[in-house]
Amino acid sequence: MDRKIEYKIGSNIRKLREASGKTQEQLSSKMQTMGCDITRSALAKIEVGQRHIYPDEIILIKEILKISYDDIFNID
Repeated sequence: MDRKIEYKIGSNIRKLREASGKTQEQLSSKMQTMGCDITRSALAKIEVGQRHIYPDEIILIKEILKISYDDIFNID
């Protein structure tokens, strides 16, 4: 995957998380309670494009933050 795209997707997730008023710790904890094995550190790496994001993580982030896939994948 293109690093610029990973960075943009991660940046989108960070902005959307911040807009929802959640910290990385709060989001990762909620994801953990929903069955996703992710740490705050892993989420931080996703947000800066240093770690790939898995489909199950995308689905949970969408559900928790009440956002659309378009919000996450907007790379314009």
